[in-house]
Amino acid sequence: MLALGLVLNTLGIGLFCWLIFALAVYALPFFVALSIGMLAFHGGAGVVGALLIGLASGALTLAVAQVALAVCRSRTLRIVIAAAFAVPAAIAGYHVVFALSQIGVPSLAWREAFACLGSVCIGGTAWTCLIVLAEARPLESAGVAENMPRPVLTAATHER
Repeated sequence: MLALGLVLNTLGIGLFCWLIFALAVYALPFFVALSIGMLAFHGGAGVVGALLIGLASGALTLAVAQVALAVCRSRTLRIVIAAAFAVPAAIAGYHVVFALSQIGVPSLAWREAFACLGSVCIGGTAWTCLIVLAEARPLESAGVAENMPRPVLTAATHER
């Protein structure tokens, strides 16, 4: 029974860590949705209105960022957008790893070290997801991609 408990705890912590890495990109839209939802609630929108406004603002933040990354050709602007998403993910990663390390690490110095390492890993994961998966594709004036396969040159074209 003890072995089953250890295995299930390990699987649960592993699932939780996978979930943190998978959801790291969505930290900024979540923070925006929570902030605007709370602002709407305190402004008198009610619980349902604040929830709807918060969900809409978070979805709009994510959609605008994805469109901006897909359309933008400037590398500097793409880095700024990716950093705007990676920094909140790194902050959230720090706090999650710090909280999890309190379970089994008695030393405060080691908890801080693990939290900083987790912050770098989770922030780097969010950065990689945004930069690598949203590569801009240059377009020609007709809207066709430039990297289309070109015909192989034959001996007849070399002689001309």
